[in-house]
Amino acid sequence: MIEVVRQAAATLRAYPMRSALGALAIAVAVATIVVVVTALDGVRLYTERTTARTFGSDTFVIAQVASPGRVSRKELLAQLDRNPPIQRAEMSFLDRYRGEVAIYAPSAQRRAEVSAGSRAMEDAVVTGTTASIVSIRQIDLSSGRFFTEREERDGALVAVIGADVASVLFPVGEPAALRIGGRRFAVVGVQDRVGSTGAGSVDKYVWIPLRAHERVFGAPRSYQVFARGGPGVSVVDAEDRARVTMRAKRALPLRAPDNFDVLTPDAARGFIANLSQRIGVAAGPISLMALLAAMVVVTNTVLVSVTQRTREIGVRRALGATRARIVREVVAESVLVSVIGGASGAIGAWAAMSAVGALTGLPLFVRTSTLSWALAAAAGSGLVAAWFPARRATAVDVIAAIRTE
Repeated sequence: MIEVVRQAAATLRAYPMRSALGALAIAVAVATIVVVVTALDGVRLYTERTTARTFGSDTFVIAQVASPGRVSRKELLAQLDRNPPIQRAEMSFLDRYRGEVAIYAPSAQRRAEVSAGSRAMEDAVVTGTTASIVSIRQIDLSSGRFFTEREERDGALVAVIGADVASVLFPVGEPAALRIGGRRFAVVGVQDRVGSTGAGSVDKYVWIPLRAHERVFGAPRSYQVFARGGPGVSVVDAEDRARVTMRAKRALPLRAPDNFDVLTPDAARGFIANLSQRIGVAAGPISLMALLAAMVVVTNTVLVSVTQRTREIGVRRALGATRARIVREVVAESVLVSVIGGASGAIGAWAAMSAVGALTGLPLFVRTSTLSWALAAAAGSGLVAAWFPARRATAVDVIAAIRTE
């Protein structure tokens, strides 16, 4: 076998340009596989991390429709028809009977223009909520603070802004004040950069006290309530308390279904899993097409090699070389080209993804399993690509081959 590999390596060295083209095709295919799989893994991981930060692993949401973007239009209309809007009295009832079991943070959202001087952002997400939201959702601040319970009760005109809002409205200097709905809000804090989810950028958020939100935009048609368990209380127990309280407030019969929607951590994780699965479906066809293209190139490369070596093969056959020996050499040549190209492509893709990850901050980590699978696919492609050239080599007529010039 060592002698077979040496012979294959000698053939590659004898025709460097042809060998390089075959290796390049495999390198591109392997690099494509590694880049696509790593990028899809990065998107999935980034989405999971962002969702964990914006939703939380132990929180849930109560709303008229808690997940409008995750149901069909028909289902959405049915939920809107079945579920009455959540009113402030119901939020007060929830808070009154929460005990130590749950923590609630009612909120209302509105897309609106926010401005500071001559600069403006038209599609900021202005969220009115209570100070308890920081106990429920992970809201990390790069500077300043979140508004206090007293500011919340007083409906103070204070705001915590997202990273995108800060960069657009205050490109130079510290954020001071901005205008929302014609009212001046003092900026008391700036949120760390979070990124985007399926609902859009979380860095365009502006957090203000709920009473201030109602003062600017009026009472919303329906509120939503973020919630989690109290100290030492599981999310399941907190969710059960919230459901029982809401059903009691709405006087629902024992066997009647809920006429409100609850988005649980399991539902959020299920959405992420479904999204990851849909994204991952694209990896297979893209990788397969790249490999097929590379196999065609390698097949042609080895076939040209066999054709150019027709006389050599005939002479060796006349001197006693067996068909099996010729087949092994052709296969070894094809696999060697594929392995060299695969290793080059894998190293190049790893370097490229590491650089992109470092520059963008995205979690683009090339897994060892991805590299192993890509290299195995390259070697397998070399085996498949060698089938037709090997068959052609063994079909050579010895006498005709010796006479070939």
